[in-house]
Amino acid sequence: MLLVVGRIGRPHGVRGEVTVEVRTDEPEQRFAVGSVLVTDPAAASAPSVVPAALTVEDVRWHQGRPLVLFDGYYDRDLVENLRNVLLCVDSDEVESPADPDEFLDHELVGLSAVSPAGEVLGTVARIDHAPASDLLVVTRPGGGTALVPFVKAIVPSVDVAGGKVVVDAPAGLLDL
Repeated sequence: MLLVVGRIGRPHGVRGEVTVEVRTDEPEQRFAVGSVLVTDPAAASAPSVVPAALTVEDVRWHQGRPLVLFDGYYDRDLVENLRNVLLCVDSDEVESPADPDEFLDHELVGLSAVSPAGEVLGTVARIDHAPASDLLVVTRPGGGTALVPFVKAIVPSVDVAGGKVVVDAPAGLLDL
């Protein structure tokens, strides 16, 4: 499974550098010199000229955003064709967090949400990262979705290997 770690923005200067909109918690690791990033050119201005992968040749930070130079792209006109290309990594290459209470989004998506008694409440469709806490977006069996705050008081256990998360929802939370 490919995980999006960034999106190429506008060119910066005339030497081929581009701004990158970061979509990962570990930008220093994902955009390190020598990193090979798989591309998803669907939103590019010229998808037919986008390579399958790009190698980071140089990176520097400017105003809180990485400016990246890709190997072989040393001209502003060339990198203009890369605008809006999504940069991805294979989920198999991403290490799981060392903290047993920390999970990557792709590890949670698809897990069955069950009550403490074992009743199936739905399936985790995605994770929304809200300001106060992360939210599990659970697709309900009868249709619709429920937003479940991903906090220990409501989600006391996660069993990735077993394919389930236990949701101890307060009355009415799943009915919203």
